Amino acid sequence: MAPGAVVQPGLEVFLTHLPRSLRGARVGLITNHSAIDRQGMSAIDRIAAHRQLRLVALLAPEHGIRGTVPDGVKIADDVDAKTGVPIYSLYMAEDRGPTPEMLKDVDVLVYDLQEVGGRTWTYVSTMALSMKAAARKGIPFVVLDRPNPIGGEILEGALIAPGFTSFVGMYPIPARHGMTVGELAAYFNHAFGIGARLIVARTSGWARGQWRDDTGLPWVNPSPNLRSLAALSSYPGTVYFEGTNLTEGRGTDRPFEQVGASWLDAPGVAAQVNALYLAGVRVEPITMDVLPTAAKFKGESIPGLRLVITNRQTYRPVRTALILIDVIKRHHPDRFQWGPSIDRLTGSDKVRGAIEAGQLSPLLDAWDVEAEAFRRTRAPYLLYP
Repeated sequence: MAPGAVVQPGLEVFLTHLPRSLRGARVGLITNHSAIDRQGMSAIDRIAAHRQLRLVALLAPEHGIRGTVPDGVKIADDVDAKTGVPIYSLYMAEDRGPTPEMLKDVDVLVYDLQEVGGRTWTYVSTMALSMKAAARKGIPFVVLDRPNPIGGEILEGALIAPGFTSFVGMYPIPARHGMTVGELAAYFNHAFGIGARLIVARTSGWARGQWRDDTGLPWVNPSPNLRSLAALSSYPGTVYFEGTNLTEGRGTDRPFEQVGASWLDAPGVAAQVNALYLAGVRVEPITMDVLPTAAKFKGESIPGLRLVITNRQTYRPVRTALILIDVIKRHHPDRFQWGPSIDRLTGSDKVRGAIEAGQLSPLLDAWDVEAEAFRRTRAPYLLYP
């Protein structure tokens, strides 16, 4: 980006250059607290105040319209106190997509949610299901695009294998895909036959090599447990610890930047991992204080491992997290356990099989090839240089 250039989110571009066909339309807005303009004003307030749009429905994804509800918690329908607009909880819907009742007064469905760059981010599945709902009703679907906060150049991890699709991975994209939600929407719509009348309001001034702290856009936590760019940078890999009997850091001061367990030999594991000289990262043994409300090791002070990123361009969070799991399992063969979600999170049963067989390295090398192949697949849908 040239000096002095400005990155504008799709929200601002859309409202400044509102398509003529949408003037006067009744809007259903899929959003939460993460959708703000450069001044920190919410998409809800911006669209509600627009003279040529009428906001008639708000649709909330996981974590709710304000982004404060813990992961996996069901959310009831509500009414927005400021605008008086009804809020429908997509997380309560049967298939987690908009129902005909939610869309009964809607002329256009608009999506504005912050992407985090990892496949397991459920907001992307919410978008795909909402695109299908818009296609069934025959109304336009508008994506107000935003930069990928961890950049658009690095790809990592395998695609989802047949039979392993879920709400944490609906379509075969890498664990770290390097795409914006607008680009993902274009890919899903064309490659998987959704058939929505898709309009993408592009972000202005963003280039693929930029990370969130290069854009000048204000920071907001996209969810309760993603609180920093460092957390987002590790999330595509550390999310896999949800599928083990270690904690991924929920209930501590740095979720997804650190992992731990009451039985973990943190110094011993850290020494083994650091001896591998993994690119762009070192592992530090720490002590983690876990809140009483956490799902794992609640209220305990436990040994942990913090991932300290030393070079974000060379750091590969998926590779790092799986090597860390592999080392921990070999170091603690009687204590480490897989959880029921590991296959859904990794997109197949290959990770479990490879680690159990001591064959993780060949799998990771194969995944690198698969991710590079996806670079060609995604090329026609990229919107930014």
